[in-house]
Amino acid sequence: MNLYRSVRAVTGASGNGPIDWGAVAEAAKSATDPGSIDLSAAEQTGYASDVRDARARVRDVSGVSFDVPDTIEIQNRHHWIDANITTFRRVMEPIEEHGPAVLPGVARVVNTGTMSFMLALLGNNVLGQYDPLLLADGDDDDHALYFVHPNIERIAGKLNVDFDRFRRWIAFHEVTHAAEFGAAPWLSDHLEARMESGVEALAHGEVDREAFRELDAAMTSVEGYAELLMDKAFDDEYEDLRRKIEARRKGMNPLSKLVRRMLGLGMKRRQYERGKEFFEYVVDVESIETATRVWDAPENLPTDDELDQPEQWLARIGA
Repeated sequence: MNLYRSVRAVTGASGNGPIDWGAVAEAAKSATDPGSIDLSAAEQTGYASDVRDARARVRDVSGVSFDVPDTIEIQNRHHWIDANITTFRRVMEPIEEHGPAVLPGVARVVNTGTMSFMLALLGNNVLGQYDPLLLADGDDDDHALYFVHPNIERIAGKLNVDFDRFRRWIAFHEVTHAAEFGAAPWLSDHLEARMESGVEALAHGEVDREAFRELDAAMTSVEGYAELLMDKAFDDEYEDLRRKIEARRKGMNPLSKLVRRMLGLGMKRRQYERGKEFFEYVVDVESIETATRVWDAPENLPTDDELDQPEQWLARIGA
């Protein structure tokens, strides 16, 4: 980790766009210890068997046929930063093309520093990621699954939990997302359309509230259904893991909590909780098969209002 090199990369940001992505990569990685991915044979086998077992269990409880990504990577923190710079760059492209050019040199340094800070902080904390490669060119079936081994190892130690069990828990959670996108081939296009509409509006100084509302509702469904499957598919009790993760989050210092809010991590937590309550109600009143109908078509996604009143969603889809 070299903080001087990180600062130098940001202040030396150059180019014609509002963000120097090469400087973002250099600064974020210079501020982040990559960590080791020298895995033992047992650890390599463990990751593979966790993903394989998760696929079988999730298929069994959901009745959804899906495949896990061809790309499954055990990453260090620098690998994760590189993979996600590509995603951030795709999302930010409309703003880079149409955004106002006021004091472009100063704005470039500020924007580059902000993106570097965000990616460095996330790279130090992300455990696993199912990446549907939204807005990417190429095959519509492209998707990837990442495990940031140094972070999984560090957090397991801090929580004082068994590493193998913690790793397996992370694998099951990420594979549930693969199941969702497998059950709903239209989901990537749906999310991309809302994302593009929202970002395009921002690029022109406007806010497309409806696009962001629909995007939030869709992501709440994604996170909530994943939690539902986790409860039914994971082959061990894990409430202690969730409780320790939550206690760690609440025990953060005020600055860390502020940063989490700035990065939208509080919103992500709200999506988990709100979506889980919605699907638990549907399963209690009907069945998991009824809950899975949310992936039959875009029209079956619950609206923002229906997430808080699932009985309305049940009535609308004729359950």
